[in-house]
Amino acid sequence: MAIKVFADGANLEGMLDMHDNGNVQGFTTNPSLMKAGGVTDYRAFAKTVLEHITDVSVSFEVFADDEAGMEAEAREIATWADNVYVKIPALNTKGESTAALVKRLSDDSIKVNVTTIFTPEQVDEFVDAVSAETPSILSIFAGRIADTGVDPLPLMAESVKKAAVKPAAEVLWASTREVLNIFQAESVHGPQCPSRQAQEFRERFARVLA
Repeated sequence: MAIKVFADGANLEGMLDMHDNGNVQGFTTNPSLMKAGGVTDYRAFAKTVLEHITDVSVSFEVFADDEAGMEAEAREIATWADNVYVKIPALNTKGESTAALVKRLSDDSIKVNVTTIFTPEQVDEFVDAVSAETPSILSIFAGRIADTGVDPLPLMAESVKKAAVKPAAEVLWASTREVLNIFQAESVHGPQCPSRQAQEFRERFARVLA
């Protein structure tokens, strides 16, 4: 396939199993998933993951809601390993853009994963914010867009074109809902569908080949 498949979760055993089997090309997680997975020590959990997963990207999200707090956390998280991407929400809970913060971090060679992007305007804003030299991920929540009755495919296709001006940036089809999303993502060459869809795809594809 022309895309990468990422796994989204916070279950260490599951992450290591998918990594060791070569089923995915990256991992993402967030505070909600960690809470649901029973993680009580963020730093310890992350460092355990990174001791075992060293050859593909792993995204860990900041907890803070204010810009100064986000920046302090982001700069620490970035030191945990070379394959770490720091997840930064496109907006804080006050509806304030984090583009200026993302630009500072990316310009300082910190790999960022900008999450909860929903609109063409946000795509433009964060394509402009990320560095052309520092690897970055723009996570567009296509699944949630589709939940509102809007086809996300045109936005995803256009976003991939826009991000091409930043060679180190990748567009991530986030919040996927069904196996079809894998084929849709491949049609626009944007990376990612979460692990449960990836597993279902592998099982179905195996049955087709059989």
